[in-house]
Amino acid sequence: MARSKLRARKPLVEAALGFALAAVAGCALGLTEDPVDRTISVMTSEDFMKPVMDEVRTVGPLGLGTLMGATALTASMSSVVAGVVLAAATAATVLSTGNCGVSNAESIGLWTWSGLAGAVGATLSGAQLGVVIEWIVTNVGMVGLLLALGIFTALKPPLHFLLKVIWRQREVCCGLGQAALARERDERERETREAEEREKAASQVEQRILALEKGVRAREYVASREEEFLQREKKERERIELQEEEMEHRTVQDWIDGVVVKYVDFLAFSGLPMTLLAIVTSVFGLYGYGAHQSALIALLGLVVLLAYFLMKASDFKFWMLAGCMGMLATFVVAVLTLHAEQEVVIGSRKMRAAGQNLTKEGLTSRMNHRASLEALNAGFFVAKLCQLALGATVGGPLLRWGAGEVKVILGAAGLAGALLVLVEVTTPVLGQGGRAGALLGAVGAAGVSVGASAAMATGWSSWGGTMGTLFGLVSGALVMGKWHIVNIGLQLPVAYVFAMTNPY
Repeated sequence: MARSKLRARKPLVEAALGFALAAVAGCALGLTEDPVDRTISVMTSEDFMKPVMDEVRTVGPLGLGTLMGATALTASMSSVVAGVVLAAATAATVLSTGNCGVSNAESIGLWTWSGLAGAVGATLSGAQLGVVIEWIVTNVGMVGLLLALGIFTALKPPLHFLLKVIWRQREVCCGLGQAALARERDERERETREAEEREKAASQVEQRILALEKGVRAREYVASREEEFLQREKKERERIELQEEEMEHRTVQDWIDGVVVKYVDFLAFSGLPMTLLAIVTSVFGLYGYGAHQSALIALLGLVVLLAYFLMKASDFKFWMLAGCMGMLATFVVAVLTLHAEQEVVIGSRKMRAAGQNLTKEGLTSRMNHRASLEALNAGFFVAKLCQLALGATVGGPLLRWGAGEVKVILGAAGLAGALLVLVEVTTPVLGQGGRAGALLGAVGAAGVSVGASAAMATGWSSWGGTMGTLFGLVSGALVMGKWHIVNIGLQLPVAYVFAMTNPY
């Protein structure tokens, strides 16, 4: 699809419109802050923390950090892919069952159904993954979580192949159906054209006979011929418009097919670096080196090596960029977890110097608690950041390709609010793990709105529109986010960068 710019308006109008739409997107992002904070508070309570604290001794703080980071990011990425693929399948179905036209009214229905399908798919898949992760951590432990993560990663390439086969079959079926519709339409057009030509010939004969009988003047006859010529021109224009609509339909369908291919690749391969990192650090932890400096150096070397080979790939793809960033985020979670444990050690030394001694059991308990707390907090935060970024990766290109700023921004923001209400209502059924996963769907919808707002800020013809949009986005996020300046300050730049990225 061709890139489109926003329609030029007066600077004051651009600033006002940009501020209003971006403020709605910022409010959608800010509304996710309180439910996320409440979910983290419950997940870091004593009942939920105990299984995690018990496993720190097994895999060590580095292993715990990488496991939490890799698991949270894998769940986040998988839910996004589920939402995007379901939205693409819905859009393809709407196109294939319609009359192959993509008028404005039809495009509203197309984006509406696709957005609903994508949001529901991401939310449901996130909730299911959250429930599964909570059950594994509670009943099996971190070793079971590592095993489940490894199995899931190993199953994704076959799933990648299966999804591609299914999508190709859908393309063949839809292609045959569209070809049959096209033949039927051509046949109807041919019959209509022949009937019109017969009627026209008969009408011309009648007009000539009447002209001869009644002595009609030549210029009146010429006027009737000119009217016939104008009618033929009108029909030719209608035929050309129909062809252009069919071409636009094929362009949209080709774009949807490309999106599905990219995101299925993303599902299959983006989690490999993170899973490898989690496996290596967990093995270090199982052998008693989970908090050793040598393990941290080896972990850093592995991150640099994998990132180097991925970034140097001749055929660089979106999943490689996402895999590198996910691996780096996993490493950061591991370092934060190790740092939290070391802070307890440093604090105990200060207490010992002040004459307050801690028992070995008390010190170990504090270390495990701080490490587990940091791993859960950091893991959930990077998952939220990932979901927001991937949502912005959808919203930015949609707006640049002409989906309409009002439809994308207001529609995605409305979906985010509806999903937040749905999560609150279904929390007793979902449990805390399911609630945490379902919240990622709402964050992703808010990310679509924020990404579209960021793209809108760069699409205005004046600085007034750009600054008004940015100010509205920041203001809405801060006000509705209860002035969480650090969180919002980290999320908005990430959303902006990914909104400017074109993964398709």
